[in-house]
Amino acid sequence: MKSLRQIFFYSTIIYAININADEIDKSYQEQSLLSVLYAQTSAEYAANNMQTYKNAKIALDKAIIDMNWSAALEQKNNFSNLKPAIILDVDETVLDNIAFQARAIINGLSYPNGWVDWAQEGKATAVSGVREFLKYAQEKGVKVFYVTNRIHILEDATRENIIKLGLPFDTDRDVLLMRDENGWTGDKTARRELIAKDYRILLMFGDQLTDFISSEESSIFHTERKKIADKYSNMWGEKWFMITNPMYGRWEYSIYNNQNPGSEEKAIKLRKQALNTEN
Repeated sequence: MKSLRQIFFYSTIIYAININADEIDKSYQEQSLLSVLYAQTSAEYAANNMQTYKNAKIALDKAIIDMNWSAALEQKNNFSNLKPAIILDVDETVLDNIAFQARAIINGLSYPNGWVDWAQEGKATAVSGVREFLKYAQEKGVKVFYVTNRIHILEDATRENIIKLGLPFDTDRDVLLMRDENGWTGDKTARRELIAKDYRILLMFGDQLTDFISSEESSIFHTERKKIADKYSNMWGEKWFMITNPMYGRWEYSIYNNQNPGSEEKAIKLRKQALNTEN
């Protein structure tokens, strides 16, 4: 039988481990606090989104009249006679889910915990500037496609949320292309290829590199990702429009060398290692 001293010793160790785990969990969540507050409360974030979509109107007018214009790398052969379309990612490009990120911090949760419930509530709001831009595109006769990596079971909830916000949503064909639908993976290339068969893709919008290029090309270490932005410098602000997302994305995953860090403690460690103090 263990002595009281042994019991006390092991109990102290277990207690210390639990306290440390709680501190790690708290630290992991609170690292997102400022980025979520920036997106949720700052005038600067809203203004940047409005600015992006206003500039996109100018680009759209140019794209409509230039029959040789396409924003999709997947657009092949002669596309000049195809009907015009635009492609948008959904989350943090069309739908604002910042309240979900706030919930995660308050409740100490990490994605995907709570995500499906949030999406099914249909409470996402419209990203600043997107409603006015999409109405403008619709008036110009441009087809609006939503290409999202939300899983297929969320299609009905996502459609209803978009329609509830008064955003364009055609019913003559599938304009909401989900991950896991028709065997589609998280790489959006195949979905862009499908749209490009019938439409000239004028502009594309997203908050991740993968909303514009293949997952393979974007899956590189974080120190190399800016080279991808430089490679396509002629596309940004002309044919491709990036919405800032400081809260989550492949940019974070690249810090972990595109691998699951395995624990929140390891993730925090890798984040700190990625900091550059020398410019």
